[in-house]
Amino acid sequence: MINRNIAEGVVKTRGELRRMTLEAVLEEFDGKIMGLEACKRREKYAKMLASPYSFYRGSAYLFYYDATQQYFPYHSSPERPTWIQGDLHFENFGAFRNENGALVYDVNDFDEGYLGSYLYDLLRMSVSIALVCRQLGWSREQEEECAELYIEAYYERIHDFCDGKKEPGRYQLDEDNARGPVKKLLRKLEKRRAAHFLEQVTASLQEERAFVDNEELKEPSAAERALLETAWPSYLETLQSREHAGIIKDAAIKEGSGTASIGLSRYYLLIAPEGTRDKDGSAERVLEAKEVRIPIPAYFLPYSESFWLRFSHQGERVTATQRAMHHRADPYLGYFSLDGRDFYVRERSAYKKRLKLEDIESFEDMEKTVVHMGRLTAKLHARADSDIAEGLLPYHSEEEIAGAMGPDGKAMARYLSRWASLYADQVETDYTLFQQWVRERSPG
Repeated sequence: MINRNIAEGVVKTRGELRRMTLEAVLEEFDGKIMGLEACKRREKYAKMLASPYSFYRGSAYLFYYDATQQYFPYHSSPERPTWIQGDLHFENFGAFRNENGALVYDVNDFDEGYLGSYLYDLLRMSVSIALVCRQLGWSREQEEECAELYIEAYYERIHDFCDGKKEPGRYQLDEDNARGPVKKLLRKLEKRRAAHFLEQVTASLQEERAFVDNEELKEPSAAERALLETAWPSYLETLQSREHAGIIKDAAIKEGSGTASIGLSRYYLLIAPEGTRDKDGSAERVLEAKEVRIPIPAYFLPYSESFWLRFSHQGERVTATQRAMHHRADPYLGYFSLDGRDFYVRERSAYKKRLKLEDIESFEDMEKTVVHMGRLTAKLHARADSDIAEGLLPYHSEEEIAGAMGPDGKAMARYLSRWASLYADQVETDYTLFQQWVRERSPG
């Protein structure tokens, strides 16, 4: 017979220890490292309170704190790391137009790019799949099946790259080879005009286009505008082709975006090709300049001296990550520094859009989607040695990963999918603790 008092005491103590861990990690990263002001913490936590999945999105540091303390049999060698995306989850995939004008579906966020075991991307993504399945009301068996499909698709595509059956530098997911909700999304976006986003955030004033002023877009101060103008030439030097150089016609402070990135500065920049002053806006583009800091995985994964010698500028790190993982990157991708802070720049495309949960109408839709995501994750990792000539990764990532995964892909998928479900349980428990903690921080 179990002593009920002992059992309750054990459960209570474990809960208190986890609560202390949660609070310590949040205070360390959001408080000390990010230095978020009270209002920004409230804004971030309000988004994280929306659901366990939203909480998971905004607490990557807690994931790495936990995952790096656990043993997994499928890690690659610390001496042979992969260039990882660093914060892979369901909503970091989306549609956009690439440099060649093709409408594709791929990973679209590289702020946390770093060197480490490929497995951390698979683990973080698998947990997000489990949480999305729960949000859609599906069973534990179904969430594990979806995670398995994702991992098996990854496993098979990595071996395709190793065997030469597929070429990571040529692989892209477009309307021709997409299935399910991804294909529907790409078809829908084909009807969108290139000026769609431009017309959403700007207006023509006295024959000149400028950003609108609303809750999300604010006019920068004269000092901020001067800093942007001063930094602009250094950004142009980082472009792969000066053919895309332009002049700043207007600037706006962008507020309210993201979850983990709350507290980091973000600007929209309206540009036009050098020497032109189009009245109809046809030559104008909206760029996004986003502040970035040291990636969260760097605080938990093995230190790489060569990596930091090469990428001391955080904007350059993000830019290089995207270029390494996308075979046709954004032509406006570049970086600059602003008042001691690092930024990277990318085009804010009219075609940028991610799947919404309501787009996944059936379990079959989810199956097709996670298979695509698994193949794209494999492509990211296999392309991560594109700088092999420069010596950063003097080996082929896909070969190192294939060796680490072993000969039985289904066994690996079962192992990781079950861990993902167990960790999703932990996320839900942490979410409840987080709700209590936020209420206590803000009584009334």
